[in-house]
Amino acid sequence: MSFEQSSLSRRALLVTSALLPLAGGAAEASAAVSAAVSAAVSAAGAGRAKDYYDRAAGLAGDDPVLRQLVKALSPGAVIPKEVKAPKPLKIFDNVAVVSTGFVSATALLTSGGVILIDALGSPDDAKKIIVPELRSLGVDPSTIKYVVAAHGHGDHFGGAQYLADRYGARVMMAPADWRLVAADRPANAPKRDLDIADGQRLTLGDTTVTFHHTPGHTPGTVSSIFPVRWRGQRHTAMLWGGTNPPTATKDKRAYLASVLAFAARMRQAGVDVELNNHGLCDHGLARMEELRSGSSGAANPFVVGAPRAQRFMKVMETMLRGRIATDREASAATRPAAGSAGPMASAAARPMAGSAGSATRPAAGPVRSVPLCC
Repeated sequence: MSFEQSSLSRRALLVTSALLPLAGGAAEASAAVSAAVSAAVSAAGAGRAKDYYDRAAGLAGDDPVLRQLVKALSPGAVIPKEVKAPKPLKIFDNVAVVSTGFVSATALLTSGGVILIDALGSPDDAKKIIVPELRSLGVDPSTIKYVVAAHGHGDHFGGAQYLADRYGARVMMAPADWRLVAADRPANAPKRDLDIADGQRLTLGDTTVTFHHTPGHTPGTVSSIFPVRWRGQRHTAMLWGGTNPPTATKDKRAYLASVLAFAARMRQAGVDVELNNHGLCDHGLARMEELRSGSSGAANPFVVGAPRAQRFMKVMETMLRGRIATDREASAATRPAAGSAGPMASAAARPMAGSAGSATRPAAGPVRSVPLCC
């Protein structure tokens, strides 16, 4: 698919999202988005991988948030786990972040208690990081009412059962990832509690969070949209639930569909704040320090504005198209050509990694993923 065709599909999706408030109901709106997304995904990866990656870099420009996203989604990217943990911080009047550095938990502070999105990697993390660091910000951890696992990997649910046992918090996850956890039986897995439905709204006190299924990183990844306040001004935030693309091409296509659909939901909701549970994927840790030091002035660096929030999703979309094209190119490179002597002849015809023929594109072959915990 040419970039011109991709743009047409994108425009169709944006027109659909603009009409969502006029749709007859949630089912009709969802069907309209699904149809537009299917059209946009159907020919994904038909262009050259390098062209997609170059276009994503061009979209990112010198924006540190977008440049970090390009880096995180590039083939072979690895998020370092040994990262200095930031001190806890209220990044909005009603949002606090506690973090190991590698992964963060986001506390939504409502008039009826706390909704905690993600619970770090272990009961020890909950006991030694979440509980005392929330207290240091003036937040009583005993008021945690819900723990939302954005997806079913241990670095996101590891402390959930501790919080459920100690404070009676309810643990929420999408059904697909509850099944994933049951099948994998990882350490520190929480007992199955509440399912998250696609489009579900959770209201606690004065705050309503809307959850959207965004499969890709895992089958049951959930991304959220919720209101935030900064110095009395209202904004609307999104928190993307899982960043690292999966290994299988079909799952990357599902991820791409999630990106397109969620971008439409963001546009409908007027999202102007971008958040991520891995702050190294979106310059989030650096933005925390900018906010803490006051170097951003009166502005909040997490308030990116609606156009830039949409550009964030466009960069993600373009990188996913590149990853799908990389898979296609790798598969073509290992497929014997008609009339060839077989796989060895096909392999001999391919440029070796590091040769001039491979210098301008990601190396052929299986793409090494960021560890599953991202």
